[in-house]
Amino acid sequence: MRAIMVMYDSLNRNMLEPYGCDWIYTPNFKRLAEKCVQFENNYAGSLPCMPARRELHTGRMNFFHRGWGPMEPFDDSMPEILKNNGIYTHLVSDHQHYWEDGGATYHGRYSSWEISRGQEADPWKPDLGAECSMSSVFQAKKESLKRPVYRQRIQQDAVNRRFMDTEEKTSQAVTFASGLDFIERNHSQDNWFLQIETFDPHEPFYTLQADKDLYPHHFAGDADLEADWPPYAPVQEDEDTVRHVRYNYAALVSKCDRYLGKVLDAMDRHDMWKDTMLIVNTDHGFLLGEHGWWGKSAMPVYEELAHTPLFIYDPNQPQYAGQKRSALTQTIDLAPTLLEFFGISIPENMTGKPLQKVIEADMAIRSFAVFGYFGSQVNCTDGRYLYMHSASNPEVKLYEYTLMPAHMRGMFTPEELHDAQLAAPFSFTKGCPVLRVRAKDRRVDTTAFGSALYDLAQNPSENVLDTHAERVRQLSEGIVKVMEAHDAPKEAFCRLGFSREGESR
Repeated sequence: MRAIMVMYDSLNRNMLEPYGCDWIYTPNFKRLAEKCVQFENNYAGSLPCMPARRELHTGRMNFFHRGWGPMEPFDDSMPEILKNNGIYTHLVSDHQHYWEDGGATYHGRYSSWEISRGQEADPWKPDLGAECSMSSVFQAKKESLKRPVYRQRIQQDAVNRRFMDTEEKTSQAVTFASGLDFIERNHSQDNWFLQIETFDPHEPFYTLQADKDLYPHHFAGDADLEADWPPYAPVQEDEDTVRHVRYNYAALVSKCDRYLGKVLDAMDRHDMWKDTMLIVNTDHGFLLGEHGWWGKSAMPVYEELAHTPLFIYDPNQPQYAGQKRSALTQTIDLAPTLLEFFGISIPENMTGKPLQKVIEADMAIRSFAVFGYFGSQVNCTDGRYLYMHSASNPEVKLYEYTLMPAHMRGMFTPEELHDAQLAAPFSFTKGCPVLRVRAKDRRVDTTAFGSALYDLAQNPSENVLDTHAERVRQLSEGIVKVMEAHDAPKEAFCRLGFSREGESR
């Protein structure tokens, strides 16, 4: 048996034809949907990038105990479990966060791995004398561009693009070429897992002219202004500009679709559908003006961010190709799904569930999907309603629990660690005590937006919190149950205004 995962970053399900989009060109996603089971109610868990990937490895939620960070010594890693049980695992990726301090323990879990450089502001090519424009259509970037560190990132990205000026040099193209090369050399071999992971369509939405030409781009503004790297900020631009930015995103989604087609072609060419699982997924979505926002992180976790596309083809159940499933599923379910496919026992610390029964009979595996950022609102959906719960006691101090003290691009500073304490083990740390470190005040925190409840079937933009007290109670109980199942720290309950079973508030 073999398995292939094609993973994207920031792929908005509403921009794909199988999920109802009627203006973005994605013929290979339509072709994929005809081959796979399409999941209609798949949700993220921990946001953003590396927290989601920790869930992909461990099959359990990350955001109750820490923010962005490496794999931990006590973590169960799905690719490593496969590797240790005779399944060859290979990662090809251009996701530059894997090579930073906060992600540097992930790729080592695979049997082998390859990288391609140049995405975003990846510190790749040095050209100290290069000049680039610091002008942008985004009003919020004008202040950011005054900061030297931010300007340096814009400069680095501009330099990187000069080394990706033809299709075959772009990082997504290099990544898929590596993945397709693995397939060509190993399609006749057994017992392997290949993860082809591209950073696209994450911002910046860099594409060449052929992809841009798929969309009209009738833009009344200055065409030389940068319009493919939205800030995480409120929309201050006019509708014409918003449309122009969406076309840039659409061009990159169409490029993603084109390279997905190459994987489908390879599976057709080598008759791999008879024994190869295919999973196509993403970590979270992206806001392109919806709710008056660009990006993620700075705003509540709306549907467009949390409700994600997922397609799975199981060669043991080919009769369900082209069907849809409505059961609530999440990122944490992918690790146990792959382990079960290869006949390997699922570790007891994995809280996700294998999806084979969902594929077969749309069996419910959870009543609630819970998701969010560390130290921020906690969100819960039952598939009909989306509840965003803000902290009742925001003054309560939060702590990160880790044995790998690193943030996204740097280790914890000595100042952060001055008051660190050794805390007792959690249920999932395999007897290991962990460092208890006061969380940084500058973390993502959307508490100030207040709690909200949305009826996704009736009006997904109207807050109906005040008229649905019983539904709020049920969803709040769902959050508590999930927190208890993940042995969330006591202060997290206190901050949210919840109590653990058997404890007073």
